[in-house]
Amino acid sequence: MLCQVFPEQYQSQLAEKTQRLQDLIPSLHHLTVFASEPRHYRARAEFRIWHEGDETDYIMFDQETKQKVNIKQCPMAIESIADLMPKLMAEITANEVLRLRLFQVDFLATLSGDMLVTLIYRCGIEGNQAWLDSANRLKTTLPITHIIGRARKQKILLEQDFIIEKLHVDGKIFTYQQIENSFTQPNAGVAQKMLHWARKVSKGAAGDLIELYCGNGNFSIALSEFYNRVLATEISKTSVKSALFNIAANQVENVTVVKMAAEEISQALQGQEFTRLKEVDLASYHFETIFVDPPRSGLDNLTRKMVAEFERIIYISCNPETLAIDLIEIEKTHDIVESALFDQFPYTHHIESGVFLKRKAV
Repeated sequence: MLCQVFPEQYQSQLAEKTQRLQDLIPSLHHLTVFASEPRHYRARAEFRIWHEGDETDYIMFDQETKQKVNIKQCPMAIESIADLMPKLMAEITANEVLRLRLFQVDFLATLSGDMLVTLIYRCGIEGNQAWLDSANRLKTTLPITHIIGRARKQKILLEQDFIIEKLHVDGKIFTYQQIENSFTQPNAGVAQKMLHWARKVSKGAAGDLIELYCGNGNFSIALSEFYNRVLATEISKTSVKSALFNIAANQVENVTVVKMAAEEISQALQGQEFTRLKEVDLASYHFETIFVDPPRSGLDNLTRKMVAEFERIIYISCNPETLAIDLIEIEKTHDIVESALFDQFPYTHHIESGVFLKRKAV
């Protein structure tokens, strides 16, 4: 999309997505559509850098033509990033130490005001005091909370590699660590709406919750008040560490995170023993609800079968095609009660959706 936005087309593109989702999954009931802001919605942006003579510019490559396109403005990015971009480029262009062999600039921002900028180089910067002094001056000159300098096998932190987001949902504030180079929801405004919907369908829940693919604990933490206990699983070591940070930051006491793949937790529930669960009394949990937010490939056969064994299912999907395939099997035992479309990625074909199911009445 090369940073463009088309506010006058926003509603029509959202209507097209809604129709496409309903055509793909005709059984969706009570579909709620959560719109994005039509401009300034992305809290994460990455740009290649192009040098030509005395000029340096942000660029992106057109996916169809493969041609580079200079980016002077990015109304797709949240305002803090959009405002910072030209100011940062002016500083880089005027400082040969910062400019020399700069290859890429990444921005990671939060609604709560933090800004992390990563400068990626084709040459080494470790031990370069001139670069370090220049980068530190950027932080005093511009509204940047933290800077990371990267080069091959080098990573310099000024002063840390994460920022703190505060999401406002249902009159509550949830605090989340967002680590550079790790997954974060790019559209923070819509992320708040996703948490609102998941909390809504969790009201009145009984028993415990098990969550697969929990990431940094984004949903686990926001849903914890509706369940007696939450067991959250995640395979990424970095995400598990971040989830533990976020659980402590939000003072949540009923969430346990374990580093396990979805297939492994399925085997554990069937009685197979795992060392990583030695401190978890799995038999003491009374799971009635399962929450899944799988990758684009959807659920594997084993996990899909496991999911169908729970009374209630909350399924967040980033790929409606694989969601439709998974629901063919899940709807044999469960009915769709509520569904949602979250427009995380305006002006693209991507659809993020949510489905809440309950076991069929006998």
